[in-house]
Amino acid sequence: MDAAVIGIPHDEIGELPRAYIVRKSNDLTEDEVKEFVRSKLAHFKQLKGGVQFVDSIPKAPSGKILRRVLRQQYAEELLLAKELDDKHL
Repeated sequence: MDAAVIGIPHDEIGELPRAYIVRKSNDLTEDEVKEFVRSKLAHFKQLKGGVQFVDSIPKAPSGKILRRVLRQQYAEELLLAKELDDKHL
């Protein structure tokens, strides 16, 4: 399993942790991931920004996680969701 966590913007708190996870099998659920994190980490590190399952984590040739790419993907998700909401109004 491979994973990365980024902060996503929140109006009141500032940022919320959001996990991006590559699953080994489709059996792993968002609730299971959140429960695991809940049992291991402090309350302010909980994945209140959600869990997103992805095919791969973007990395530089050196192996460093490219969090800026994940932030861009999140921004694109928000833009798409906003466009869909605007069409339904």
